[in-house]
Order: sequence, then C-alpha cells, then structure tokens
Amino acid sequence: MARETSLFSGRPSELIGRQVAGYRIEREIGRGGMAVVYRARDLRLERTVALKLLAPELARNDTFRRRFTHESRAAAAIDHPHIVPVFEAGETDGVLYIAMRYVAGSDLRHLLDQQGPLPPPTALRIAAQVASALDAAHENGLVHRDVKPGNILVARGTDSDHPEHAYLTDFGLTKKSLSLTGFTTVGQFVGTLDYVAPEQISGKPVDARCDVYGFAGVVYECLAMRPPFQRDDDMALLWAHQYDEPPPLTEARPDLDPAVDAVFASALAKSPDDRQDSCLAFVAELRAAVAGGSRAAHPPTQVDVDVAQLRGTPAPQHHPGPRDATGAGRPLAPPPEPPAWAHPVYRR
Repeated sequence: MARETSLFSGRPSELIGRQVAGYRIEREIGRGGMAVVYRARDLRLERTVALKLLAPELARNDTFRRRFTHESRAAAAIDHPHIVPVFEAGETDGVLYIAMRYVAGSDLRHLLDQQGPLPPPTALRIAAQVASALDAAHENGLVHRDVKPGNILVARGTDSDHPEHAYLTDFGLTKKSLSLTGFTTVGQFVGTLDYVAPEQISGKPVDARCDVYGFAGVVYECLAMRPPFQRDDDMALLWAHQYDEPPPLTEARPDLDPAVDAVFASALAKSPDDRQDSCLAFVAELRAAVAGGSRAAHPPTQVDVDVAQLRGTPAPQHHPGPRDATGAGRPLAPPPEPPAWAHPVYRR
C-alpha cells in the first residue's frame, strides 16, 4: 500500500519539526475550521513567520485554488501598518499555505478574557487602528467578512502614548475567494455568528458595510464584555441578527454617555444603507459620543497617510527635547512603560 504523504495525514502535532515549503514548523499557535496556523522558521531568510496550512479539500477544488492564488496576491499587495503582511502563498504536497509576519503578542479575544471590558480610551485606540486596516482593504476591493476578536492581534506599542499596536489578520485567505455572499459554493457559512451581518445570513451580496456591522459588534464587546446578541442556540442568534434590535450599550456601561447608543444603533442597523459608510466614520462618531457628543474631541490618528501627500512638505525643524524645571538643562526622564494591564498578554 502506498504510504500517505499528505501533511494532514496525521495529527497536527506530528508536523512539529517538519519542513514545509522552505519553512520549519516550530509549534501550533491557532486553528480554525479550514486551517491550522503554526509558528515556523523561514529557512531562506532566517526569520520567524506565521504559517497557515489550509485544509486539503480546498486545494482539490481547481476554482478555489486559482482564486486563492489571485486573492492572496491582492491581499499581499496591501501595504498597511495594521494589516499583517503576507510574505508568500502557494501549494505544496497538495496543501495550500500562506506565510505571514509573526506577531509576538496576543489576540484581542485573549486580551478581553484576561482583562475584562476595556477602558474607552484603550478600546478607541485599538478600534481606530483596526478601522483603518478594514477601510484600506475595502479600497482595494476586499471584504473581510469575519471580523472578530480572534482575528485582531495586539502587540506592544512604541511608547506610553501608543501602548499597543493592533493588526488585522486573516487576509491571507480573503473571503472574496469563497463567494460574494455569506456562503461558499458548498453551503459552508463564512463568518462568526456573534458578529455576522444580516445580509450574510440571508445570502445577499456583501460590501464594506458588512464589515462595519461585524466590526461594531467587536467594539461593542470590547466595552460591554459581551457581543450585541446572546441567544441559547445558533438559530435564535441568527434570527436576532436579522430582526432584533441590539440592547443599548449603556445598559452594560452606564458610565458612558447615552450618545454612544445611537452610534451603535446605526452601525448595527439591519439595512446596510442605514450604517456608517466606513469603519473610520463609525470610530469617529463613537469617539465624539464617548467625549459627550462634542465634535471637538480628538480625531482618530491617521495611520495610513499616502506618502505622496507628504511630497513637498518642508521637513520638520529639530527642537531640543523638554528640560526640567531646575534650570540645570537636564533632559526630562523618558516616558513610562506601557500600562500594567498590557503586560501579561504579550508573548516574547
């Protein structure tokens, strides 16, 4: 009998130490219904990567394999600081694979489980970064359709003013590769039920506003520590997304201004036409509402400025750093470390 050589022929743990398409697998770091993700070593460039291996039945579908290659290239072409870069995508031993940047941090699901509901400033910082990533994908014709805490990675930021850096992941396999609606050609649902938009459930065509809905559900959970809808079974949950109104966020967070309820009511509207036009527009409205409805609130940080817009701008002049008040001219102490809540969730 011929020996089975498929990478998926044994338990995933049996792949540890094996070489796959120039990558040596080190350990499993995540799994889903269609793929397993490993930390691996790129033997050609001597760097650590996240290697996603897709279920072999996907590779056996010629149409999927061609669209996978096309859409993976499209996703890799998005150069954005809050989207996990795709280094390579291909096929080996009958298995499709994607190599991405390895993010040494945690996902938002783990952060919420460890820390509970986030303070509004923290939730808004993370939300603004993820929103800019989603909008960038939409500008490139891609719809994520599975925005959830597990697909948002949170790494250590640069300083005390930016204590975290968020990445949106799962763009190596874009959902356009599967279909334009919420279902694959074999009837498999694409999306996570807690955050799925009504149009995905009904099988209608989806666009960027589908991600506005799912993203708003994630931000709602960051603040309330529960998604907008909770039901005893999946069918009841799908019904709620299509027909029930989400409970006001202020029921769970009475410390927030009631204006936030109207912002979430728009983002979680049943009809896409009633939602904000973009994820950043949703965050901007939420930021103003958290500030008490004042439009003078600090606007979202623009992290995806086109370099071309900076051409011809004079270089900033150098100014000495701040000095202490003693007159001795000594520089002030460096800013403090990131807040204590962030420390336990980062893997080195």
